[in-house]
Amino acid sequence: MLKVLKNIMFIIIVFQSCYALSQEMQTVKHVDLKKYMGKWYEVARLPNSFQRNCTCTTAQYKFKSSDEISVVNSCIKKGKLSVAKGTAWQENAHDTSKLKVQFFWPFSAKYWILYLSKDYKYAVVGEPSRDYLWFLSRTKQVSPKQMKIMKEVALKNNYNLNNLLTTKNYQCK
Repeated sequence: MLKVLKNIMFIIIVFQSCYALSQEMQTVKHVDLKKYMGKWYEVARLPNSFQRNCTCTTAQYKFKSSDEISVVNSCIKKGKLSVAKGTAWQENAHDTSKLKVQFFWPFSAKYWILYLSKDYKYAVVGEPSRDYLWFLSRTKQVSPKQMKIMKEVALKNNYNLNNLLTTKNYQCK
C-alpha cells in the first residue's frame, strides 16, 4: 500500500510540474530597446554552470545594427576578468520583450524580459524552461523593496527561487 501511495504522489508531482511549466510566461508588453541599451549589473540569478564562481557580473548592450544587439557579459572569476561576447536579436519583429542571444554558433538561447521598471532601472530576465533567471539593475545593489518586486515577478512566472543567488557586487569597480 505504501508503494502505491508513493507512486501516486510521484505522478501528482510530475503532473503539477508539467502544468506549471506549461503556463505561459508573462513578458512585458513593450520594451524600448534604445532605453534598454547600456550597462546592467546582475543583482541575483539562478545557479548555472557558465557563471559558477562569478562576482561583479555585468551585461553591456549596444546596437550593432538596426536589428542586432552586441552583448558583452563579464564577471570576476577567481580574481580574473571573464568576458563572453555575443549577439542578440528580436525573436519576432512585433515583440520587443522576447529576444534570442547567441554566444557561439549555432547555439542560441531565449532572453525574455519578464519585468522592466518604467524608468528602465530594473529588469527580470528569464526563459521558458525556467532554468535560467537574472535580476538586473542599473546600480550594483537594489533595495529590499525592489528585490521583493523582482522575486514576485519570478514567482508569478512559476520560477522556483529556493536556490536564488545574490550577486556580490559591493567591491566591484
